[in-house]
Amino acid sequence: MAWWKAWIEQEGIAVKGSPHFNPDPDAETLYKAMKGIGTNEQAIIDVLTKRSNAQRQQIAKSFKAQFGKDLTETLKSELSGKFERLIVALMYPPYRYEAKELHDAMKGLGTKEGVIIEILASRTKNQLREIMKAYEEDYGSSLEEDIQADTSGYLERILVCLLQGSRDDVTSFVDPGLALQDAQDLYAAGEKICGTDEMKFITILCTRSATHLLRVFEEYKKIANKSIEDSIKSETHGSLEEAMLTVVKCTRNLHRYFAERLYYAMKGAGTCDGILIRNIVSRSEIDLNLIKCQFKEMYGKTLSSVITEDTSGDYKDALLSLVGSDP
Repeated sequence: MAWWKAWIEQEGIAVKGSPHFNPDPDAETLYKAMKGIGTNEQAIIDVLTKRSNAQRQQIAKSFKAQFGKDLTETLKSELSGKFERLIVALMYPPYRYEAKELHDAMKGLGTKEGVIIEILASRTKNQLREIMKAYEEDYGSSLEEDIQADTSGYLERILVCLLQGSRDDVTSFVDPGLALQDAQDLYAAGEKICGTDEMKFITILCTRSATHLLRVFEEYKKIANKSIEDSIKSETHGSLEEAMLTVVKCTRNLHRYFAERLYYAMKGAGTCDGILIRNIVSRSEIDLNLIKCQFKEMYGKTLSSVITEDTSGDYKDALLSLVGSDP
């Protein structure tokens, strides 16, 4: 499944919301769950993981109107740890959530390049435009300028190029001549010379449509006798390598890319909860069901079974409620 097709498939949506929705009783349930000593976490899970994001925004309005309190701030004061992080993530409108994740990845010492690469390489042009708008509204600065200030060299260039959303051309027409030329240019920029012409790789990977790139990758393999992935691994390293490989993975199969992100977030000792929360929350109303199918195909076990092994308590219950039934 090429990445640009993934946005139009209803069967991908894991969290569809409540068909007979009324925000007022939901707001009241949440208020009672957090009133007095102790918190009824299960009631919070039952309401917030089973409503769409748009419905959660209405619940927040009703909560403020009925009880004079901000719902997200109340949740923050009552919950803690990973469970709090997950529930608060659910309360953000989608683009504001991704803007927050990008902002958090750049604030303070050190930059979490992986977060920026993941979001920029996997979103459509329209989504990127909305994220940039939300970022400017919430943080008063330009996302592009902040990325430029926080990264450098070829990584900065590939991230700024990705932010333009130029790959988002859904035409199925591919010019075979241009695809062959691009493949030859990539070969000449990497395998054929000592050193690498990184800008040639960046330009082709970030400005060509997904359908065109798939043809380029085919032609490249014929010329170089190795995959584009293998060439990127041998020609680049570090965050630039990660960025280029992510573009290739998202071009080849977006659902496979997210399934892999989720799997490695839970593989081995410890869990990368940031990756787990961000990808389940942000894909829950887009294509999480399709990611679940891909996950099972790739790893021979269901996403929910791996979550069950790797997490615990209310955090686990909320994640499983979002993920829904097994494929």
